[in-house]
Amino acid sequence: MSSKIILTGDRPTGRLHIGHYVGSLRNRVAIQNAGDYAKMFVFIADAQALTDNFDNPEKVRQNIIEVALDYLSVGLDPDKVTLFIQSQIPELTELTFYYMNLVTVARLQRNPTVKTEIQMRGFSAEGEEQAFGSGLPVGFFCYPISQAADITAFKATDVPVGEDQKPMIEQSVEIVRAFNRIYGETLVEPKAVLPSNEACLRLPGIDGKAKMSKSLGNCIYLSETAEEMHKKVMSMYTDPLHINLSDPGHIEGNTVFTYLDAFCRDEHFGLFWPEYANLDELKDHYRKGGLGDVKCKKFLEKILNAELEPVRARRKEFEKDIPAVYDILKKGSLAAEEVAAKTLDDVKKAMKIDYFNDADLIREQAARFNM
Repeated sequence: MSSKIILTGDRPTGRLHIGHYVGSLRNRVAIQNAGDYAKMFVFIADAQALTDNFDNPEKVRQNIIEVALDYLSVGLDPDKVTLFIQSQIPELTELTFYYMNLVTVARLQRNPTVKTEIQMRGFSAEGEEQAFGSGLPVGFFCYPISQAADITAFKATDVPVGEDQKPMIEQSVEIVRAFNRIYGETLVEPKAVLPSNEACLRLPGIDGKAKMSKSLGNCIYLSETAEEMHKKVMSMYTDPLHINLSDPGHIEGNTVFTYLDAFCRDEHFGLFWPEYANLDELKDHYRKGGLGDVKCKKFLEKILNAELEPVRARRKEFEKDIPAVYDILKKGSLAAEEVAAKTLDDVKKAMKIDYFNDADLIREQAARFNM
């Protein structure tokens, strides 16, 4: 029996997109189906989403069901995986508070993911020295500590994430090592599990931007119809120098080919474009010239539809019984809290703040005052 414990999750700030899919979701389903783990937890990080959506709780509330439907539609099975909502596990908040003493402000400021997210949200408009995180809620600043609480509460050994979350896992490891050094071996060190396909590490937006982002409006969502996706694929950024059909084309920075790297398999050519044996042959032709962007986009669209049509179909089935989806999340949250409560007990015992459970302490104090 494997000793691996898997934990991963997403913030409910909107529907999940194909960047999430190739970056983490597809990998989660593969791990689930392989069955090489002792336990697997997948959660909706609503408490973390509220740190920078504190003035719009309804946005987070509405997106809980969207993310849950995305999870179920890609193939996560509640009979094999514990699906839960972060805010329903109060032990996570308490662990976060204790871990705050193990991290310096300077270390949080150096976290690359925190810095990037702060810049994206416009919290720091001036030089970092004077205005780092100007207007930034403390809760958002402590996001890496909260994530460490999520991971360690379930004693996760493996955390499937996208490349942008790797610094968060590294900081979680630092917190685990600091805790174990000070209080004794209690917590488990996690490791990040990244996609093996380099193109999946950070899928760009359809406009060619460095990252697919809801805020930039450059996403293809898992829940989109084939018609909606068609418009987006046809509008994709390609090679601006590839003006005429005969012009040599460039692969690097060409969003269509980046997506093909992430999704295309050799068998897709036999199904949709038998003129080529594999992606390398298609790329060679594009580089030489004589191959139009529209043909490449249509090929990509067929591949995406083949991948996403089963996802769309499953989603429609789950949408028919929304109360049942909430029941899945409630059942998973209750099961997750039992696990987190045991870890919190271990942590409080190690920190010597389990006063009422420490019979030796009570006896010692009684003896001290009645000598």
